[in-house]
Amino acid sequence: MGESSTIIVLLTITVIILSVVIVALLAVVTLLLLRLNKIAKNIESVSDNLAQATEWLTPAKLIGTVVSVFKR
Repeated sequence: MGESSTIIVLLTITVIILSVVIVALLAVVTLLLLRLNKIAKNIESVSDNLAQATEWLTPAKLIGTVVSVFKR
């Protein structure tokens, strides 16, 4: 009886430790995904701003703006 109870206790401790490790890994993965999502949103904002600046600097847009300023 002594050996089987020792085995059961060791297995229980092992299962508890593995559960804690799995929960910790899930928390780390979740935090990483949230941080990556934040970085992706920042990159998207920068690319949108760059696209708007590029659109404004097209020759047709610049000439149209200059012409409209001198027409007034």
